[in-house]
Amino acid sequence: MHPRRPDGFDGLGYRGGTRDEQGFGGAFPARSFSSASDLGHWVTTPPDIPGSRNLHWGEKSPPYGVPAPSTPEGPEEEPFPGGSGGSAPGQSSDTKLPPGIRTHCGRREDVYTFPFSSVNTYEQLSRFAGFGIGLASLFTENVLAHPCIVLRRQCQVNYHARHYHLTPFTVINIMYSFNKTQGPRALWKGMGSTFIVQGITLGAEGIISEFTPLPREVSHKWNPKQIGEHLLLKSLTYIVAMPFYSASLIETVQSEIIRDNAGILECVKEGIGRVIGMGVPHSKRLLPLLSLIFPTVLHGVLHYIISSIIQKFVLLLLKRKTYHSHPAESTSPVQSMLDAYFPELIANFAASLCSDVILYPLETVLHRLHIQGTRTIIDNTDLGYEVLPINTQYEGMRDCVNTIKQEEGMLGFYKGFGAVIIQYTLHAAVLQITKIIYSTLLQNSV
Repeated sequence: MHPRRPDGFDGLGYRGGTRDEQGFGGAFPARSFSSASDLGHWVTTPPDIPGSRNLHWGEKSPPYGVPAPSTPEGPEEEPFPGGSGGSAPGQSSDTKLPPGIRTHCGRREDVYTFPFSSVNTYEQLSRFAGFGIGLASLFTENVLAHPCIVLRRQCQVNYHARHYHLTPFTVINIMYSFNKTQGPRALWKGMGSTFIVQGITLGAEGIISEFTPLPREVSHKWNPKQIGEHLLLKSLTYIVAMPFYSASLIETVQSEIIRDNAGILECVKEGIGRVIGMGVPHSKRLLPLLSLIFPTVLHGVLHYIISSIIQKFVLLLLKRKTYHSHPAESTSPVQSMLDAYFPELIANFAASLCSDVILYPLETVLHRLHIQGTRTIIDNTDLGYEVLPINTQYEGMRDCVNTIKQEEGMLGFYKGFGAVIIQYTLHAAVLQITKIIYSTLLQNSV
């Protein structure tokens, strides 16, 4: 309700309405008014109260006697929240303004308006955008790219292979041969164990961080001590998941020709058996887990550090590019939604690609050390229809590096690199297709 202040108002005698009443103690007679039209010339704004909802900080009410700006005549506003014609205090109706323009406390503001019928659809799309895009990325990384991971690991542990498969063309040819001779299962073997290893890694990291002071996340105000403790947590996590990673590696490279129909929890069983020294018999060439800790932790920590640095750097570049190419005043809602989700996915893609390429030689050495002495039989990556045993006799990480360099050359560290090219090409294609589909749905909903 607007305050009413008649001419000569002294703050004591006015009661309002149409009745003639005595003022305070009869000293000040009250005035009567017959209609609301008599009140129009003295209706003013409330007093200047800091923090008032109809004033912004620093604004002042106009002094008494200064005519207020004229407003369009219309029906009385209903109290908020009232009927369809009402509005909240401090807000004005935009019905007589051009589309995309509104007023707030006398100032014009540019806004994006949507038809009422499309608001719900747009909100639903934006609500499930992150889930859908993230699911597409997860599907590409773990399901669609799994055949590339299988062939890549088989080429890495095949120490006497003559074809290194450095290009995607030879990789596609050998993948076709495996599918033709052994069926589609030959390219998707061990996929369940990779999910188990990821779950064990996440679970171990969470449990260790709960029972120790090691931080799971690094704050913006980081220091060397916090970084060291965080990397120590990652190292302990990799050590816990190491035996299960070895079991998963065996499942992905074992030939489907001699492979038994193992259960989905076979990876857990083999990992526990590797720790306690029981289970499937191994040869004397099997390296103990203690000798595998250093290369496993080194590869995992370096992969994490490189990925984090590349991800932060790419995110910074994308944000700067977005800021300069799409100013905040002219950015459309569709572009805003795309800029909210896709930069992080692109940064993750670039980080994973760079770390895999940089650490590919170390990964080759790591896989050969893990597979040695496990009596694993792999497919012949030269022909595509024979099997080969793994009979390496490396004494450790240094001996493995020197042996590969002498017998296979420097390119021996990059065996199966063509599968990496195919893997990330598929990933990039899925991200681009997802972006096109999502932007099309948003444009149709606006």
